[in-house]
Amino acid sequence: MQVAARTGLVKKYANEPVRRYPRALFSVPLRLRHLMAGGISTTRGITLDISESGLGALVQGDLRLGETVEIDLQLPEHSLSTIAIVRHTSNVRSGFEFLGMTPEERLQIAKTCGQHRTTLR
Repeated sequence: MQVAARTGLVKKYANEPVRRYPRALFSVPLRLRHLMAGGISTTRGITLDISESGLGALVQGDLRLGETVEIDLQLPEHSLSTIAIVRHTSNVRSGFEFLGMTPEERLQIAKTCGQHRTTLR
């Protein structure tokens, strides 16, 4: 196991990205809104995994790297509507980093990750 210097972040494998929070398998429908040339576009998708800092999802439509989006999804106890940035996107999946999460929202996601104990690296 490798530990990233001075950050407290842990890596198990050399080619693994450094993650601040563990991801958990989590699959629920989501709605995503983003600004397009013709106005606001609403897209549907499904989550693949979630952590306190973001999520992975299968999403219909075209997303751009670095684009800011609004994501709506249902957590076990509450619905979540948050702003995120597109960190990676392909024909297969997209990754989003949450922005401006409140401590309460982060706690709800942490509880969700604890309930879905099958974590990913």
